Amino acid sequence: MSKGLRWTEQWMRRALWLVAFVFAGFLIGLGSQVVDNVIYLAPVPGPEHFLDPAKAGPLEAASGQAQKTREEAERALEQARQKHRVALANTQSAREAFENWLATRHATARPDQDADLIARNRELDKLVAAERTALSAVEAQEQVLLDAKQTEQKADAAYEALLEPARDAARDAAEAAARKVFLIRLAVTLPLLLAAGALFKYKRGGTYWPFTWGFIFFALFAFFVELVPYLPSYGGYVRYGVGIAVTVVVGRYAIRWLHAWLERQRAAEAMPDEQRRTTMRYDVALARIAKRVCPSCERATDYGDVHLTHCPHCGIGLFDHCPACATRKNAFMRYCFACGTPAGVGLAD
Repeated sequence: MSKGLRWTEQWMRRALWLVAFVFAGFLIGLGSQVVDNVIYLAPVPGPEHFLDPAKAGPLEAASGQAQKTREEAERALEQARQKHRVALANTQSAREAFENWLATRHATARPDQDADLIARNRELDKLVAAERTALSAVEAQEQVLLDAKQTEQKADAAYEALLEPARDAARDAAEAAARKVFLIRLAVTLPLLLAAGALFKYKRGGTYWPFTWGFIFFALFAFFVELVPYLPSYGGYVRYGVGIAVTVVVGRYAIRWLHAWLERQRAAEAMPDEQRRTTMRYDVALARIAKRVCPSCERATDYGDVHLTHCPHCGIGLFDHCPACATRKNAFMRYCFACGTPAGVGLAD
């Protein structure tokens, strides 16, 4: 219809559609916040909430103590391994020195060095003993660490066995909370959809139509898009069921409107030419002419035919002559394009 509107009116209609979309965008943002925060109305407790404190408390304490013991054993084992590495290095260094000295002793074959040989051998034995002591400390700490790990694993296994039924209870609670949240969200969005349907039926062409259409876009988005990420397993039935119902209602409305429009068209086409013109809007008539259809019956018409004066389908006059200058002109124009004489066309604004 925009081709039949004034230039200012065309741009204002575009601006008003922009207002409708901006209004819908802010409503969608607000609705998204509301839908997101609905989850806080049904908090979901964790599995620990369903544990028996009399049984869980000692197990948690035992697990914590075993973990502490394991961590201490790991630190002590690292210290013992470091001492063993030092002792091993000392023994290795002393053994190499002793072997070098012994090679020299064989080369010189000096009996006066026998006492020194015995002393060096004793020192090497001490270092070997220290190395063995350090290794024993490492082995002892490894045993302590193994015992701590096994104790911790045993405590964790007992706690896990206690936690398994609690997980099932938490899962059931989460499903119940999801159903509650879904029903709350559905209770918020479904009335919006019904209100949008009422606005579409009664207010879509009113003075404040941009806000009406903005709300309609928001309601459709909230129900069919915003609600989707929060649908439970059965939520698709609700969504598609409501979608089918909305489609049936809209389709039924469209079919009835079409039949009523056809009846009005038949009644209008049976009216006299001048009376029929009084029921037509000027902008609508110009828009239909721009589309090369009859302004009355909307059937295709050859406006390029210079002999055309009336619609061949409904008989309404399409071309006449100016009463002042006799120029052939469009019968729906309010003024003669040649001389500007008022044509007296009775079309509504």
